[in-house]
Amino acid sequence: MPESTQIHDALGAFDKTTSRWGRITMIIGLFFSLAAPTYLVFFSGLDIEISGILTAFAALAAVFGVIWIVEPLTYYPILGASSMYQAFMIGNISNKLLPAAMIAQSTIGVKPGTRKGELASVAAICGAAAVHLTSLFIFVGLLGTWLVSVIPADIVQTVQLYILPTVMGAVLIQAIVSQKSPRAAVIALVVSLIVVFVLSPLSPKMALFSTAIAVISTAVLAWVLRDRQSTDVAERAEDETPPEGPVY
Repeated sequence: MPESTQIHDALGAFDKTTSRWGRITMIIGLFFSLAAPTYLVFFSGLDIEISGILTAFAALAAVFGVIWIVEPLTYYPILGASSMYQAFMIGNISNKLLPAAMIAQSTIGVKPGTRKGELASVAAICGAAAVHLTSLFIFVGLLGTWLVSVIPADIVQTVQLYILPTVMGAVLIQAIVSQKSPRAAVIALVVSLIVVFVLSPLSPKMALFSTAIAVISTAVLAWVLRDRQSTDVAERAEDETPPEGPVY
């Protein structure tokens, strides 16, 4: 059997396995996530009305519902199908898993959206989760109380204030460097500035949907304003490229 056929069959089996077990683990995770609230509502005697739960859900959906659509659309091109199951089960996607995947792809020189890029994301997320759990066990489980007692409070407050901008800034730069699409980067920057400094001040209610507006507008404008000549050349080159060797 040709090597390319073996690779194709192996990747097909990999997709079927991750799809099957990904769904199963997500359903199990959903079950355990809802188990405690379900017990409190129906069996704890707290007399919680269903109408109140539905009202609270509607209020949260109005604020965060757009993220349910935007996040999968945003992460999928970089992570790939198999990594999406990992990412949404683990959490901390934008500030931990996505940077790990992008750095892994950049380090080994593969592009997001390819099979090699997807496999790199899987390995990177496994490594990120392992490091995260190990550090939690050591620095929180074993040394947490002692560390908090010896670190000055002003340093902790400073770290809390600047840690998120630092992480997100690093992710942004890594994304721009790895994608190598200056036109799309400029479009994203311009759209973000308009949304933050123009649309949101003019209509404060739009701030709830600013992320969705920025992501969708950037995607549409980047596609409309793309370099069609370069895209056609890249597509023809990809069609003419012979099958790759092993990806493992």
